[in-house]
Amino acid sequence: MKNALITGINGQDGSYLAELLVEKGYNVYGIMRRKSVVDYGNVEHIKDKIHFIYADMTDVVSLINAMRISQADEVYNLAAQSFVATSWEQPLATAQIDALGVTNMLEAIRTVKPFCRFYQASTSEMFGLVQAIPQCESTPFYPRSPYGVAKLYGHWITKNYRESYGLYACSGILFNHESERRGKEFVTRKITDAVARIKLGVQEYIELGNMDSKRDWGHSKDYVYAMWLMLQQEQADDYVIATNETRTVREFVEIAFSKVGIAVEWSGIGVDEIGRDKATGKEIVKINKDFFRPAEVDILLGNPAKADRELGWERKISFDELVERMVNNDMELVKKEIAYNSL
Repeated sequence: MKNALITGINGQDGSYLAELLVEKGYNVYGIMRRKSVVDYGNVEHIKDKIHFIYADMTDVVSLINAMRISQADEVYNLAAQSFVATSWEQPLATAQIDALGVTNMLEAIRTVKPFCRFYQASTSEMFGLVQAIPQCESTPFYPRSPYGVAKLYGHWITKNYRESYGLYACSGILFNHESERRGKEFVTRKITDAVARIKLGVQEYIELGNMDSKRDWGHSKDYVYAMWLMLQQEQADDYVIATNETRTVREFVEIAFSKVGIAVEWSGIGVDEIGRDKATGKEIVKINKDFFRPAEVDILLGNPAKADRELGWERKISFDELVERMVNNDMELVKKEIAYNSL
């Protein structure tokens, strides 16, 4: 029976990964930061199957302690300040967690159990101002946010520890992956939550930023399986995990509304663009220039050929099913909220 240590276990990816590893018979350990109120987040439903350890990515001593307690055979580093907008407001905190935190975890592994296998959650945001379309493992990086820059450090320090110390350390360059468990600060969940509220009559419209941004969207459940596959290989390597399909934010909005029977009709250009309910003429989408990034990332499109070929990985949940799952989940959540508020 293997031991696995997951940082960021109560987030979207951490919860799906924990479910996968529990199902495969692992002893699962999860790192949590101490708070005044204990919050298990997305792993509330399986908290009794997880061994929790209090630690912090900025405190190497606590990570060494976590390694000693867990005696992990596999470490999945999913902890991060992962919201791009926040990285502009908190660039130093983002760097401490997303960059130096990776080094702290690698040092903890090297100190306690150097034969442990390590997975680093890298990101397509490292490509930023893309130098090639689609992006693959050899595409040059050009991050366009403090988040992307910090993640690039984490990516390269992982590669350096692999090559310098012989650690089994690999990075998954994961493109955008969403789910019903995504936080509402992210645009996809913001959209599906608003769609449910507008459909149920408790919200009039949603405000969004750049509608022309193109992203490669998959489902988190498929992507955490790729993480696990990476640590089962004979040699450590880095892999792009993506769908090789791209859609605009506008397309996401249209499909999400279509799942509740609303057709969106557009008028205007740029910040003056308006989305209306085709049946009623009501304004349901407005553009807010405050939601535009200081430096935009216009298109992200990943080529997962290497992962398909070497890992045998392929996505199972289509884009349409992803959106449908998110909308249906938010419809149920908002209905429960309305019912509770009416008591």
